[in-house]
Amino acid sequence: MKAIVYTTNGGPDVLSLTEREVPEPGPGEVRVKVEVSAVNPTDWKSRQNTAPPRPQVPNQDGAGVIDAVGAGVPAERVGERVWLLLSAYQRPDGTAQQYTTVPADRAVPLPDGASFDLGASLGVPALTAHRALTVADGGPDRLAPGALDGVTVLVAGGAGAVGNAAIQLARWAGATVITTVSSAEKGALATAAGAHHVVNYREQDAASEIRRIAPDGVHIVVEVAPGANAELNTAVAANGAVIAFYADDLGTFGVPIRPSMTANLRWQGLLLYTVPPAALAAGVAAVSAAVAEGALRGGPEAGLPYHRYPLERTGEAHEAVRNGVIGKVLIDIPS
Repeated sequence: MKAIVYTTNGGPDVLSLTEREVPEPGPGEVRVKVEVSAVNPTDWKSRQNTAPPRPQVPNQDGAGVIDAVGAGVPAERVGERVWLLLSAYQRPDGTAQQYTTVPADRAVPLPDGASFDLGASLGVPALTAHRALTVADGGPDRLAPGALDGVTVLVAGGAGAVGNAAIQLARWAGATVITTVSSAEKGALATAAGAHHVVNYREQDAASEIRRIAPDGVHIVVEVAPGANAELNTAVAANGAVIAFYADDLGTFGVPIRPSMTANLRWQGLLLYTVPPAALAAGVAAVSAAVAEGALRGGPEAGLPYHRYPLERTGEAHEAVRNGVIGKVLIDIPS
């Protein structure tokens, strides 16, 4: 089978197209014939920064069809359409290959009518968004219609993949959704995702506009740039709000101490790899339900344009994500 592999860390040039044996699923595992692989920032960052202990196939997310199961997995799962999560986490087999093996619970049934493109786009972005929306004190552990009724959510960077998922999931759960963007083009994408209010922070006074929309403040902030937006978030947060951040960089930032104390704010970091198992399982269930109900969508009509690459151009796909392409980068896996 064809696979993309790297044996040392570095730029996209360390990726090579190779021929490998089709893997056999071990106990508790399934083998998936991958149809579409997806690229997230974590994929190129892992490749660039971490030398693998053994040959590594990149990419955490993907979608395909189960074609074999290991011991302890029901045989009825063969033929099941699935979306994949954390495929390459502490494992050598990501989704940039024709077949991959994963623990059975990392291959999630893909609801009828959902495309492989959408399935491959879920994983990291949708589960990160779900976690950010469910860490507030007294808030729901799992999203569902009505779970965020009466809640105002601010999504930073509504045209990004996590921002797009956060907008769609928050709206599905009943929240009023405000998002910040840096251009009219990104604003159109955030509107397509379902944001009720879009604030262009380059053309508007973001704090004043958000406070005009939500005079009592926002209850949850889904934040990609906590350092750049610390002052804004403090200015617009309601008493007891949570700022849930999944930082786009690994720098440091200062928390405005007195305003945070006065408003009883919580600054909540999150990383999908270390999310508690129960919270991850709740996210998987909620994301699948949202997809089944047509509330979580992909493609330009949902504010998430697709950018496609063949398997042999995986390095270019990684670079597109590293360079900040707007939308979802997908890799078509050959039959």
